[in-house]
Amino acid sequence: MTQSPKAHTMRPAFSMITAIFVIMIMASVGAFVMNLSGKMVQETTTQYRREQAILYAKSYTEYAILLATAQTCTRNLKADIGGSGNEVKAGQGYHVDVYINYLGNTSPSSCTNLVGTTAISNPETVIFIDTYVHYRDPESPAAVAGKPWSADPGFVFHRRTIQRL
Repeated sequence: MTQSPKAHTMRPAFSMITAIFVIMIMASVGAFVMNLSGKMVQETTTQYRREQAILYAKSYTEYAILLATAQTCTRNLKADIGGSGNEVKAGQGYHVDVYINYLGNTSPSSCTNLVGTTAISNPETVIFIDTYVHYRDPESPAAVAGKPWSADPGFVFHRRTIQRL
């Protein structure tokens, strides 16, 4: 039995349609995998930046306690980590603000009588340390424009510590 020419020409067309269909499915799966991979990278980066902010807050809190026990009467600390001020505003690092407030009989607003061991030996002296670590996503509009922290703080990690001297 011989095949008609019409049956012979339809078979390659069916193979072509099947190949296009398989390529479309593989392209869709590939796009889904790339999208998922990008989200995972972004989530990992966000988690890393948050953990770094927590560690910087802990470090600067301990540094503030060191300054208070050294009786330097420091009230505020500011630092840019990972670049200059403009680079940090653009999302390439961290900005740290530490505020130290003294409470007790030996710590007036001028801190003049924190000389010698008075502040350390008096159990009524307490310091409150507020540590703020700011960081931004480099692709955020505030980072691209280089806005100041007061206009758009980005992500902020806050740590409050109460320490008796």
